[in-house]
Order: sequence, then structure tokens, then C-alpha cells
Amino acid sequence: MNLLPTAIPDVKLLAPRVFGDDRGWFYESYNAEVLGSLGIDVAFVQDNRSFSAKKGTLRGLHFQKAPHAQSKLLFCTRGEILDVAVDLRRGSPTYLRHVAVRLSAENKQMLFLPKGFAHGFLTLTDDVEVFYKVDALYCPESDRSIRFDDPQIAVPWGISDPTLSEKDKNAPLLADSDVNFTYGD
Repeated sequence: MNLLPTAIPDVKLLAPRVFGDDRGWFYESYNAEVLGSLGIDVAFVQDNRSFSAKKGTLRGLHFQKAPHAQSKLLFCTRGEILDVAVDLRRGSPTYLRHVAVRLSAENKQMLFLPKGFAHGFLTLTDDVEVFYKVDALYCPESDRSIRFDDPQIAVPWGISDPTLSEKDKNAPLLADSDVNFTYGD
């Protein structure tokens, strides 16, 4: 597994070693020991999958507030996405900065987001499937979102009218959110 640089050192882009031949390919998508050696030392407790039928679907920006915050390890197993992590940890040297990377079934890269980050993705193709591991169980009472087009965060999604869920259409701006992350917690 190779660690690739991102604009925020706490957000890690991973490229697995892929072994292929005339039958197809194989790669190790999760190995706790290898991830630990790369600074990702979390115990994942839940796996999630999402499917988006159409290009231009935007999911996010989502997070669970503390004490139910989640670290995530994401893969795009079908199609391609623009995956975004936004630092919401007050006091962080990268507060309100974001990382945006393309994850696809073809490149097989993975993104790790620690607790304290909002997450979202935009589908760049039809028929997209995203798989992710989290280190805290889903907690509806802590589930939050922030508007994808919040000017304070200013993620350059490259789309002005994405397909959104009702939850995401009605998401508050960061200034109106009850986000409660602090750097170093």
C-alpha cells in the first residue's frame, strides 16, 4: 500500500498494490497492520455502501458530531467520484480547508478521513458504488450535514445544479451548524 500526499496531512490517500494477469486483478483493500504502519490506527466497526444511478449526484457534506464522530476509509468500487473531506476541527492549522480527489473503480485508490471532517462526493459517471468503513456506529441523533455550496468552505465541485437528497437540499450553512469538533480531541 502506498501513501500519496494530500493538501491536509491528516487526510490520507492510499494506493493499493494491484496484482493483475490475464484472469483479472487482486488487491488487498484492508489490512489493519499495514494501515497502522501508515498512521491509520483505528478499529472499524461498520461497513456502508451507497449506489448513485446518475452522474451529477452529490452526497454531502455529512458528518456525525462528537461524541459519535466517525473516521472513514472510502473506496469507489464502480464508476468515478470526486471525493471531498473538509476539516471542521476548530483550532486546526487546516481548519475549513478541504481535500478533493478522484476515486474510481479503475484507480482503486482509497481515502482515509479522521474524525472531525465533513465528507461528501459528486458522481462523475452514471452507476456509481461507494463502499466505506467507519469506526463508530451510525447515530441518528448525531447525524449532521452542511450545505455543499457553503461559501465559507467554497469547495469547487464543478457543478452548479447537482442532484441532491432532501436532507442535503435543506442542510444548514456552517455558520448555522452545531458542529462541535476541536483540534487535538
